[in-house]
Amino acid sequence: MYKTLLRPVLFRFDPEAIHNFSYTAIKAGFKAPLSEKLSQKLFCLQHSLLERNVFGLTFPNPVGLAAGFDKNAQLVDELTQFGFGFLEIGTVTPRPQPGNDQPRLFRLPQDQALLNRMGFNNQGVEVAAARLKNRKSNIIIGGNIGKNKTTPNEEALPDYQYCFDELYEVVDYFVVNVSSPNTPDLRALQDKEPLRLLLDALQRRNTLKPKAKPLLLKIAPDLNEAQLNDIIEIAIETKLDGIIATNTTVSRENLKTEEHKVEKMGAGGISGKPLRLKATEIISYLRRNLPESIRIIGVGGIMTAEDALEKLAAGADLVQLYTGFIYEGPALIKQINKKILEGKFSEQ
Repeated sequence: MYKTLLRPVLFRFDPEAIHNFSYTAIKAGFKAPLSEKLSQKLFCLQHSLLERNVFGLTFPNPVGLAAGFDKNAQLVDELTQFGFGFLEIGTVTPRPQPGNDQPRLFRLPQDQALLNRMGFNNQGVEVAAARLKNRKSNIIIGGNIGKNKTTPNEEALPDYQYCFDELYEVVDYFVVNVSSPNTPDLRALQDKEPLRLLLDALQRRNTLKPKAKPLLLKIAPDLNEAQLNDIIEIAIETKLDGIIATNTTVSRENLKTEEHKVEKMGAGGISGKPLRLKATEIISYLRRNLPESIRIIGVGGIMTAEDALEKLAAGADLVQLYTGFIYEGPALIKQINKKILEGKFSEQ
């Protein structure tokens, strides 16, 4: 129903306006009588063979929602009803910020992709933390943290520490985001020494807490082999719990959308189908070169159940959706879990 009836209507309007409208619609929809029961029947699939123990956490299934969709933790209870095994909020920053100028979100339907330069628009970490304290669902929550646009890179650590402290009581794991292409110079924090210092300081802070939370790093898909090797070295040295591969890409290669249309959209990161193969290749490289103790969440170009299985086969322990959720709708979550179950049953 979503692809045949809703999506054609929604895609006629501005992407960011529809994104904001969807918040209101989802909120209102789940206030209707029997809406939760209907959603559970349509979208949710529960089975012990879907469970994953990763980072010391038990995930009811391996399909999560990537950061960026629910930046401010406004829809945690509602999104749980779509069958996700976990949700990641953010990226949040210490202070609220509006993000980059609009328009800043574009669809590339020929490529089943999105181009965005949102720029960490969010209401601030304190607002997200307050919402998470009041949530009703017990779904696993990841907190994706970043720095404010006006914070120089050399002063970035206090921003990450502040977000870490504010979210510590209300999230199950943390993701350090230094890979968004939409905050000026942010990706420079992926360089070897700045990244080592940042992660080491956060891990030391983590160990001072009553119980250390899993700490993950989200990386860009545009890293070369030498840079990936640096990431691997630092991940081992700082005892990271996991890596999320990958964020959006700045590459414009092999797009079906006409070049002049893409150029008119301007700068930003592309997500969706064009990212699928590159993200999978990086997952495979990481898995071959990381110790088993460092787990991988695969994200990037998952538009079908087969795409998710490809990520898992390459070495991902869990997967996340964003653009696939926009293009395919909530039915995709159940489709992925059904395919995983089919594979499990065939192994028995």
